Amino acid sequence: MGPSGCGKTTLLRVILGLQRPDSGAIGNRFVRPAAVFQEPRLLPWRRAWENVNLVLSDGPDTEGEARAWLDRLEVGEAAELYPAELSGGMQQRVSLARALAAAPDLLVLDEPFKGLDEALCERVITTVSRALPEAAILLATHSEAEAAALGCRILRYDKGRFDV
Repeated sequence: MGPSGCGKTTLLRVILGLQRPDSGAIGNRFVRPAAVFQEPRLLPWRRAWENVNLVLSDGPDTEGEARAWLDRLEVGEAAELYPAELSGGMQQRVSLARALAAAPDLLVLDEPFKGLDEALCERVITTVSRALPEAAILLATHSEAEAAALGCRILRYDKGRFDV
């Protein structure tokens, strides 16, 4: 947690290997990371279920599993829709479904519950926490309630430093 603009997203990008650190190095023991960014990052030419299926087989044999993940995130009714046809909250849940379907050992979440009403947010957080009981979760958020609901230890981050 930290103020807007303090570098939370940049830190997550460095941890994921998407950006090089200015100095030092990042090492981790995780082999199957998955991420959900502030923006859903869906492929616009693929339907919702196809976006989730990308991390499965990307073939017809796992379509049912992809659709099941969408159902778990309460967006199954939109499985045939393209991202442009979905609301922002629905796009975010498709992105979450894709990350969970990947069965990661590290789930990196960058304000993933933005745009969800409180009741839906609580249900989605419950789904996320139950879906990957063995995975580590690294969450960037402004909400202590979201962090607590996922069982996260809160580290305060500002100006490149942690205040534990």
